[in-house]
Amino acid sequence: MTKNMKDIVNLCANRWFVYPWSEIYGWLANSWDYGPYGSLLKDNIRNLWKKEFIQKRSDTMLIDCSLIMNPKVWEASGHVWWFSDPLMDCKDCKARWRADKIIDDHILKWAKEPDNYAGDKTDSKILEEYISAEKIICPDCWKCNYTDIRRFNLMLKTYLWVTDDSSSVAYLRPETAQGQFVDFPQVARSSRRKLPFGIAQVGKSFRNEITPGNFIFRTREFEQMEIEFFVTPGNDDEYFKVWKDESERFLTKIVWLAQENIRFVEIKKDELPHYSKQAWDFEYQYPFGWWEVETLANRTDYDLKAHMSASGQDMSYFDAVNNKKFIPYVIEPAMGLGRIVLAALCDAYTIEEERTYLKLDPKVAPIKVWVLPIVKKLWDLWKEIYSQLSEDFICEYDEVGSVWKRYARMDEIGTPFCVTIDSDNYDAWNVTVRHRDSMERVVVTIKELNNYIAEGLK
Repeated sequence: MTKNMKDIVNLCANRWFVYPWSEIYGWLANSWDYGPYGSLLKDNIRNLWKKEFIQKRSDTMLIDCSLIMNPKVWEASGHVWWFSDPLMDCKDCKARWRADKIIDDHILKWAKEPDNYAGDKTDSKILEEYISAEKIICPDCWKCNYTDIRRFNLMLKTYLWVTDDSSSVAYLRPETAQGQFVDFPQVARSSRRKLPFGIAQVGKSFRNEITPGNFIFRTREFEQMEIEFFVTPGNDDEYFKVWKDESERFLTKIVWLAQENIRFVEIKKDELPHYSKQAWDFEYQYPFGWWEVETLANRTDYDLKAHMSASGQDMSYFDAVNNKKFIPYVIEPAMGLGRIVLAALCDAYTIEEERTYLKLDPKVAPIKVWVLPIVKKLWDLWKEIYSQLSEDFICEYDEVGSVWKRYARMDEIGTPFCVTIDSDNYDAWNVTVRHRDSMERVVVTIKELNNYIAEGLK
């Protein structure tokens, strides 16, 4: 089945997963709100990540850092100078483009060998010369008439205190990782953990993307789930492989994305971030192509050394067993929560036999059980059943419309179980449980209902 991104976006809006932010004021481009079901879906994936990588591991700790850090953090990390896009404007239609993006699209379209480009996205002169030599046209007006490239920093700037001059400049964090690096000495000292160990964080980051798009895939405000796993230098390649396996397991065995829709792709050396020894992307095959949902990077000791140099504080680790002091290396699995939510929605979107439904894994599904009364006179009993189920599961209740239309609504939200009661079962204190995927209906006693649902969610 070929999946259409437009259909998925429409389902998300119609079924309260994701919709435009501040829509009553005409919307803010590429800003989205997660509705009641989208919020629960995102929560479930976030909680599964915490369970797998924090709760079930004895070597990883969770912290929660401020969104606004001392501006010197971003100078030390290199973000002030390195974290930028090469922008240029079309002189004819005034459209603004990332130079490296239209070059990549040109190379992909024409299967070009970029001999005189070599993928160097940091040198504006090389980019300009390649665009001119290849006569790469503006995607909007088909002219090749651009301004010079200028660097555009992606960090969102704000101001502290009472003035808005350069002395009060601060930034909304563009990544969560620097919080783990800056806090490394305190966490290592207070936890008394021995290497290897990880410091994890889940939270919002902000990037002033010039070309956001593809629904919630690339937005200016997004949520990351990152671990900085600190290891002894020399053991970094071993733990890189460990986290590759752990990340793949989470995507395919916990979130249950289809294995054939996941691939592990090496980032070329000339495209590596300045802090990386090596980095690979886990990519998912969205309806709009293969794009990354997680980056696994070996950040070496770059960040700790940079902060040690800039702050004058000791960022080293003392190995009491070997009586050695050194700067640890860092393996970083960094997932984009919104991107995994979108992948889960795309993966689950299913059309078969004139029925559309979200085949979400029950652990991920936003609503676990939907209570659907057939006979309204049994309302008191339904309140008791709902109360019983809601002790253990996120539930909802719906009495509007025919039961078949209500089943269809529940299917599109991805609810794995619907519970109905009718007059025939009333005297026996039984209910009917309808399974989303098979549409099978099973009679279950009310007493055993919670246990039955719990088994189905495993």
